Amino acid sequence: MTPIRIMTVDDHPLLREGIAAVIEGQHGLVLVAEAGSGEEAIERYRAYRPDLTLMDLQMPGIGGIAAIEAIRAEFPDARILVLTTYRGDVQALRAFRAGAQGYLLKSELRKEMLTTIHQIMDGKRRVPEEIAQEMAGHAGDDELTPRETQVITHVARGEANRDVAASLGIAEETVKAHMKSILAKLQANDRTHAVAIALRRGIIEL
Repeated sequence: MTPIRIMTVDDHPLLREGIAAVIEGQHGLVLVAEAGSGEEAIERYRAYRPDLTLMDLQMPGIGGIAAIEAIRAEFPDARILVLTTYRGDVQALRAFRAGAQGYLLKSELRKEMLTTIHQIMDGKRRVPEEIAQEMAGHAGDDELTPRETQVITHVARGEANRDVAASLGIAEETVKAHMKSILAKLQANDRTHAVAIALRRGIIEL
């Protein structure tokens, strides 16, 4: 049987080494390439055309979501499994929209990775149950607009409304209106609660 050719993408060499050790010990899997950034992932995908790519989300430069979009735009049949520490439903949704077929938490790596690889190669999708439930629970929610996401990101950095307004070049009253909408959409009690929800769900990153 032809082995499944795999590329790993993660900016942490130790994690790549750990994945390589798991793959090398398995019959039917072969590691053909590694990348430490989104830019390298795109270049090495073109060069090696792996059967499956294991993709981290948060990396310097081009992040995982953008790399998935770029690879899938050029190679529509590319199979990509996200490996991440992020449990947020919004991050998972973005990954699937970008073209990923699977989403696996790094804490599940040794226990679930091999099964998940074979599921994706069989044409199935995979998402952890806890994240699937979170995605289903927020399926009918209104998403934050790009501007609202910018506002809550600045608020998360500790900026007051006037500072957010200055940073974004908008009126302070506009910031207040955006915050009112954000609180309603996230069902948050106050600014601090809204930031906590946005971070937990992966709407923003710090």
